[in-house]
Amino acid sequence: MKRVCGFALVSLFVLASSGKMHPQAAGAIAVESDLNAAGAHDNISAIPPLPSGKSTILGGAIHDIDPVLDRFTLRIVGEKPIRILFDERTQVFLDGKKIPLRDLRPSSHASVQTTLDGTSVFALSVHILSQLQQGAYRGEVMSYNPSTGDLDLVGGHGGGSIRFRVSNDATFARKGQGSFVASQSGPSDLQKGTLVSIEFEPDGNGRGTITKVTVLATPGSQFVFSGNLTALDMHTGSMVLIDPTNNQSYQIEFNSSSIASMPNVRPGQQVRVAAEYDGTRYLAHNVTPY
Repeated sequence: MKRVCGFALVSLFVLASSGKMHPQAAGAIAVESDLNAAGAHDNISAIPPLPSGKSTILGGAIHDIDPVLDRFTLRIVGEKPIRILFDERTQVFLDGKKIPLRDLRPSSHASVQTTLDGTSVFALSVHILSQLQQGAYRGEVMSYNPSTGDLDLVGGHGGGSIRFRVSNDATFARKGQGSFVASQSGPSDLQKGTLVSIEFEPDGNGRGTITKVTVLATPGSQFVFSGNLTALDMHTGSMVLIDPTNNQSYQIEFNSSSIASMPNVRPGQQVRVAAEYDGTRYLAHNVTPY
């Protein structure tokens, strides 16, 4: 942009000096140039939308961060380093907590959600783990590739997903109510929307290897919740119930027009709720005060 503006100014100077431009015309063009420059500045300052292509999550180590050219290198064990672009649209998380883009630093353990911006690889989000030791994580399955073992989870903190690898020796178990636990668990439970709790250990490649998967809910599974109704919003169709047996709270949505008992339900009541987990929420189909 500076080179373009400089060339324009030199051209105007040459024309004015040669006498081929009337002073008033030169002034008019200068004003028009200023307006165009202002318009260009406004366009530059406007943040463009994020690329809309399919995203891919890559795990590795971040090196060679260049804040001037807005790019860094991601080194993945066994593969060629990848140069990735970033800008103010990129979200950065450290141990699940969002941090300013300016705090992006080299890291040995990172998960980068990427997409193509033209022919360049662009970082939508960067998740950095300060220490990747044995640990646990709870989240929702975004995708699972049984051929590679890659499992993408998004936690309750929001933002992009984090990629783990499911070990061939990983154990699976369901946890919860009798009818749900009665069904055998396995990798087939790892469908989009499934809620899981995992245990993992470092694999040396910037990601965690899952050794244990506890399945909490799968899309289409049925549940019955009993407890104290602590919040009720008839307008949005949502309620919060606390189960006294484990002090666990559940947010449950409902359609008041399809549940005859809803006009008689009040916060503070003890209720029994039959609901289905549809992959994004618990949806009640029966609510009974008791």
